[in-house]
Formats: sequence, structure tokens, C-alpha cells
Amino acid sequence: MRVLISQEELERRVAELAAEIDRDYAESDRLIAVGVLKGSVFFMVDLLKRLTVPVSIDFFQTASYGASTSPGEVRIRKDIDLPIRGKDVLLIEDIVDTGYTLRTILDLLRFRGARSVKLCALLDKAPAREVEVAIAYKGFEIEPLFVVGYGLDFDERYRNLPYIAVLDAGDSAAAVPSPS
Repeated sequence: MRVLISQEELERRVAELAAEIDRDYAESDRLIAVGVLKGSVFFMVDLLKRLTVPVSIDFFQTASYGASTSPGEVRIRKDIDLPIRGKDVLLIEDIVDTGYTLRTILDLLRFRGARSVKLCALLDKAPAREVEVAIAYKGFEIEPLFVVGYGLDFDERYRNLPYIAVLDAGDSAAAVPSPS
């Protein structure tokens, strides 16, 4: 593995994103932050700790039906609990890849009557995009690499790394690199 985005770079960009969100939602008293489980948790916690606007928190989790179905077919494993009709919703995701799942979630939140729905994504893997998804708050754009750390995993491993690292073929059993 090699470090792609350091802990310091993550901290700096998360603070910048929080400032942008604070500015854009300064007049909102109805912001609901919805994290997409599990990968967004580390990013979401760090981001929300830096916000000064009032915010409620909820979570959403999906799973694809499998390789035998069409892209974009997802099932809801955990739905949000808070009512969102008439509220501003900030969907927080770790990485935007093909866009199919996120488009489905964003469309569902709009269908449910949210006043506004914006996406905040830590990583944008734009070259892999198959469906257009608007990212209002973007942390970093990356090449189509398999990355782990800061919430992103390989087989539920490496989520707790404080940085983003590239997991190369054969690295699944590799030792964790130092963040230098």
C-alpha cells in the first residue's frame, strides 16, 4: 500500500468543506446530515464536528442485488428514521464511483419531499462515472484506484487508517504503511 492522501491533507480539506457547508446553510434551521453506511462514518464525524450550523444526523445503508442484475438496482438495508419533508438534506458519502447507487438514493430523498438535497463526497472517482451525479461538496478527485482507509475498506479491513491508501493487487494481507 502507498499513502495517497495524508491525514493532514484530509484534516485540512474536511475543515474547508465544513466552512463551505456552514456558509451555504447559515440561514437553514432544518439541515439533516445523512451518512451512507459504513464508509462515510469517519468522514461524517470529522465534518460534523466542525460545523456550526444546527444539524440533525441520520444514516442510510444500501446493498446491490448482485452481479446478475442491472446497474442501479439497490436494496435498502437501513432507511433513515427522521422525516425529511421540507428539510434541507446533506447526503454524506465516502466515495462516488459509477454513480448508480448514489443517484438512486438522491432521487429517493427528493421524492420524499426534501426541500433541498445536496451531496458531500470525500472522494470523487470521476473517470469511473457511468451516471451523472452532482457533487456539491467534493473533497478530492482521484483516479480509478482501489483505496482504503478513513472509512473505506477491503473486506471490512483498513477502515481505521487515518489516511487514504492505494490497495494494490496482492496487498490484501500486507502490513499497514506508515503515514510518512
